[in-house]
Amino acid sequence: MGFLFWTVVVIIIIFILSGLKVINQYQRGVVLTLGKFKGIKQPGLRIIVPIFQKMVRVDIRSTPIDVPKQEIITKDNVTAAVDAVVYIRVVDPAKAVLETTNYSFATSQFAQAALRDVTGNVELDDLLSKREEISTQIKDIVDKQTEQWGVDIENVRVQNIELPQDMKRAMAKQAEAERERRANIISADGEKLAAQNLADAAAIFAKVPGALNLRTLGTLERISSEPSQKTMMLFPVELIDALRGAGNVLMGNKNTKE
Repeated sequence: MGFLFWTVVVIIIIFILSGLKVINQYQRGVVLTLGKFKGIKQPGLRIIVPIFQKMVRVDIRSTPIDVPKQEIITKDNVTAAVDAVVYIRVVDPAKAVLETTNYSFATSQFAQAALRDVTGNVELDDLLSKREEISTQIKDIVDKQTEQWGVDIENVRVQNIELPQDMKRAMAKQAEAERERRANIISADGEKLAAQNLADAAAIFAKVPGALNLRTLGTLERISSEPSQKTMMLFPVELIDALRGAGNVLMGNKNTKE
């Protein structure tokens, strides 16, 4: 009799202890009673009825999901490989358990399809330069689907975009040609500016008598320290003009006498 009593006591204790569940702060417990949804258990020590009740723990923390590399063909018929990462958070644990068998796997599969659809409808240049816009489009598409699973899409980031080697070489040549074009434009602008400055300087020299002589003397002063076998003789411009005028007068008198 005593053995039977203690056996029953032990069974009851084990039965009670098996009904004690600890739910962490970052979890929620979805309780099913005889297969039907009963409610949500909050964090802490909770009790359920063994055999008749079942509790499924759901993690409500933000969880990253890798979207495997997808082979896509862009709108301008360029083959590329694109992968991404999706950050999800469960906002309704009941739906996450009742509406899908595995919300993480389901979200990953739907994100792969959305990634292929969105990237396949843009050109390569937009794919490379507008990652933020593409990520936002993918997020909106996936978020509409996962809302019925109680899952919120916090963010989507397009990570790596791999291109064929021949496409990489073509893009490198294009970038090099663009740099050469810019260099030629900058050089032409510099020559134009230099020519304008020279024209302005010549106009100033023409307005001020003797300015050109001073400029010439300044130039000779800078090169006088350099050894040279050449001898330079300088004459004032006024002297040359005077000689030219005298020559013209003499030629005129000679023509008159004749």
